[in-house]
Amino acid sequence: MDKVALQRELIAVLEAALATARASHVAAVEGSTHEEARPENAKDTRGLEQSYLARGRAQRVAELEAAIAETTALTLRTFTAAMPIAMTALVTVEDNAVEQRYFVASHGGGAVLAGGVQVVTPSSPIGRVLLGRRIDDEVELRLPAKLRRLVITGVA
Repeated sequence: MDKVALQRELIAVLEAALATARASHVAAVEGSTHEEARPENAKDTRGLEQSYLARGRAQRVAELEAAIAETTALTLRTFTAAMPIAMTALVTVEDNAVEQRYFVASHGGGAVLAGGVQVVTPSSPIGRVLLGRRIDDEVELRLPAKLRRLVITGVA
């Protein structure tokens, strides 16, 4: 699997989310300044609520812009069997005889890229258990509903 292609695809996913967030921000700003948002009495807070929403959407836009910049600047590393898993590792694990692949990145957690590769972040449960591990390590992933045992079978 080509990690450069995965990085490009992840950036495209983040850019699509940014486009949606920008459109949502514009709509929230328009809603907060619209004539119908003006208070009809002292207890009417529609305009204020819309302005809070617009501010939250603006923060989301800024977060996504930063995520795109950080993901673009990521230096893709090539891992050997002896190296511990770190950022930009493409990790293959076996979970109950099912092979799964994860791309460790700082943003975009949960996104599924080409070839079924799932993006995990260091702050996610699976990201936390994988970081620092090596090929042939067995890790336990404790989830609220169950305990999963994963065997690391490859790192690139």
